[in-house]
Amino acid sequence: MSCIRFNTPAQREQLRRMAPSMLTPEEVAAMHPAPPVTESKLRRLRLLAADANPKIREAAASSYNTPSDLFEKLAADPDEGVRGCVARNEATPCDVLRALVADPSEQVRGFLAVNYYVPDDAMEALRSDPSRTVRALVEWKSRLASDEPQPA
Repeated sequence: MSCIRFNTPAQREQLRRMAPSMLTPEEVAAMHPAPPVTESKLRRLRLLAADANPKIREAAASSYNTPSDLFEKLAADPDEGVRGCVARNEATPCDVLRALVADPSEQVRGFLAVNYYVPDDAMEALRSDPSRTVRALVEWKSRLASDEPQPA
C-alpha cells in the first residue's frame, strides 16, 4: 500500500478556492504595526551597544532602530560578528556601509556584498575585492537583480 495520496482535479480546485488570500507586505505591516521608537528604547540600544559581550552588541547592531552614531561606533567594533551585523542591516546609513568596504574581515565584506541597500559606488569597489568569495557574492547579487521582473 502506498502512502502517496493523489488529489482529484475537483479536490485540487476546491483547495485553490479555499486557499487564504496572500497579503502584501504593506497589508501585513498595517495589521501588525511596530511599536513607536521611544527614548527608553534608544537608551536600551545604547546600553546594548556598550556591553562587554559581543553577542549583546550584535543585538544593537541588528536593530532597525539603532541611531546613526551607534552604527558608526559598532562598525568600528573589534568583533567581526558585530561589524557583520552592521554590514547586513538594511537600516545602516550609506556612509557607514561605504566605510565597511575596507573592513579587514572577508565575512563582513561578504555580508556587505549581499545587502541591497549598499550604495552603487561601494558595490563597485566590492566587485574588485581581493576575496574571491566576496566577488562571487557581488556577482550573484547582480545576477539576482537582473533576473527580477521589471515593472510595466
